[in-house]
Amino acid sequence: MKNYIKKDINFGDKVITIETGKIAKQATASVVATMGKTMVLCSVVTKGDAEKKDFFPLSVHYMEKTYSAGKIPGGYFKREGKPTEIETLTSRLIDRPLRPLFPDFFRNEVQVNCMLLSLDKDNPPDIVALVAASAAMSIADVPFKGPMGAARIGFIEDEYVLNPSFASLQNSDLDMVVAGSENAVLMVESDANELSEDLMIGAILFGHQEMQNVISGIKEFAREVLPSPSEHVNPSEAEDVKVYAEVDEKYRKNLEDAFTTTDKKERGEKISTIKETLLANTDEELHAIYLKQFKEVEKSVVREDILSNQKRIDGRGLTDVRDISIETNFLPSVHGSALFTRGETQAIVTTTLGSSRDVQTVDALGGEVKDNFMLHYNFPSYSVGELGFPMGPKRREIGHGALAKRSLKFSVPSLEEFPYAIRVVSEITESNGSSSMASVCGGSLSLMAAGVPLKDNVAGVAMGLVKDGDRYEVLTDILGDEDHLGDMDFKVAGTKNGVSGLQMDIKIEGINEEILEKALAQAKDARMHIIKVMDDALATPNELTSLAPYFCKFKVHKDKVKVVIGKGGATIKGLQEEFGVTIELQDSGEVNVFGENKEIAEQAKEKIELLCAEPEEGKIYDGVVAKVVDFGAFITFMPGKDGLLHISQFKQDFEHLTDIVKEGDKMKVRLAEIGRQGRLKLEQVD
Repeated sequence: MKNYIKKDINFGDKVITIETGKIAKQATASVVATMGKTMVLCSVVTKGDAEKKDFFPLSVHYMEKTYSAGKIPGGYFKREGKPTEIETLTSRLIDRPLRPLFPDFFRNEVQVNCMLLSLDKDNPPDIVALVAASAAMSIADVPFKGPMGAARIGFIEDEYVLNPSFASLQNSDLDMVVAGSENAVLMVESDANELSEDLMIGAILFGHQEMQNVISGIKEFAREVLPSPSEHVNPSEAEDVKVYAEVDEKYRKNLEDAFTTTDKKERGEKISTIKETLLANTDEELHAIYLKQFKEVEKSVVREDILSNQKRIDGRGLTDVRDISIETNFLPSVHGSALFTRGETQAIVTTTLGSSRDVQTVDALGGEVKDNFMLHYNFPSYSVGELGFPMGPKRREIGHGALAKRSLKFSVPSLEEFPYAIRVVSEITESNGSSSMASVCGGSLSLMAAGVPLKDNVAGVAMGLVKDGDRYEVLTDILGDEDHLGDMDFKVAGTKNGVSGLQMDIKIEGINEEILEKALAQAKDARMHIIKVMDDALATPNELTSLAPYFCKFKVHKDKVKVVIGKGGATIKGLQEEFGVTIELQDSGEVNVFGENKEIAEQAKEKIELLCAEPEEGKIYDGVVAKVVDFGAFITFMPGKDGLLHISQFKQDFEHLTDIVKEGDKMKVRLAEIGRQGRLKLEQVD
């Protein structure tokens, strides 16, 4: 039986507790991390290297159980189903800083499962899960170059706040998650309200400093749990060196020639041909080893050209942005559209407007959340010239869409400011680097094209890094190969006024403040360049598209709300069916009417206003005979309002009143008097 070990770690003004040896003892390692009443169980299972692989098979799964918040799942089956978007995004959040902390030679399968057991209203679970994963990996006896720490940073009333509560985040200009090792930053995920680059760097460094006590605590915890960890060395180091030298000697020159080809497809074909030649001249059982070193030679060719010659694959300077072309509203039946092309990356981005009934309702653990702004990102296989079967969104698509949404959302008006549900869809039609940032640019333009009152255009760019010892170069607007063969993917989005979205992933053990500053400075220059191109195409929002539902807003007396609704909702349902509109009615008397066009919406409005109107003495009305009696006729002159037209008011000669008037007849009447008991007396009008 594994010994039970528990450690309390001070984390700002909070305490995070990590413990092992009580739960999930058959896993390779398991840790329960607790902050406040938020608890996450993280279990790690490793499997020996059963077969040679040319990649590290790490999988991370984060799961939220509804019982953790005292809830029963919705739906017919009343149990958790496929991963939610929040679960998928948190899985990615944990995976990204863990992955660079494993040595390149490690190829054993590793599975990380983080399960939310308990949730309070103050402590978001993602930071707790990150700490739990770091602690569990630190005691799994694998070649993990951690531990890592993590922190959430807010910016409230001009001050950085460590691990703010759910409620505090509502008033924060920043929501940033930072993960890092003892010496360097590993990952950043952030959205912000147009904050300066200096403030963003300050937040990153603040978070990295504050997590150091957590890192130290996990180290002490690991030493107590695992006092004599195994020594991990590369068992094939000598063979790797030998194979690398062979591949380098035979194929470097061919690869150097291939990487002078600027066209992505043509370059890929040349590299594939070289790779096929390599495999044809190699025993099949050695393919994995040779492919691994082939990739290393590829990296060496590209990286050395950048570091020694400041020469990039496509011939650009290190700070140059690729050529940009823009078309807006090129799709004739769409509310708003933009075709954004940057180099060999292209996105068709559309905006669709709907009524507030189209607002997305998310059944989150903390309760229902309504969101009037949705952004969906699609990455079909043809965008990179590959075969593939169209399926639902994968982790990458969900992650890229979430980043683009975070980058744009601060600029999108609220439902109170702009009473429409807004859906943006980015279809990636070509990809060679930074398709998520193309989605930001295209999304901003499509919103403007639809007539959504954005504060300003929002642009994004992806920065890269090539680092070898003390030598490094930061690359602006990276290609797919520069991302693949480089050390960093640092995406920055924002307006002229500041940063709105930021995501950084590192493939090495971390980066320092100097590199951060340089990357953000270059990103700002690039963003200003891109925004100028975007502004030249469309700088201010168009008039609201005529294709969008027409919206009118007005108010009736709150006492009349029941009248509009009717018995069992019959009146409002009848109005919606009669005019083909959507009617939203608040208890305060506020009414929103969405119609296919202005004429229909205004007709519905007039009918509602008539329903809620009070009779006015002396006013002439168009009436309909509701009932004929011996002493006169009852005339419906307003919805729900009948008045008596006395027999003496009829000017024609007749023997019986029914000779000249019958139910359903139309006539003009004047409201002559409103009696003390509410009786309504009418006069006939010629």
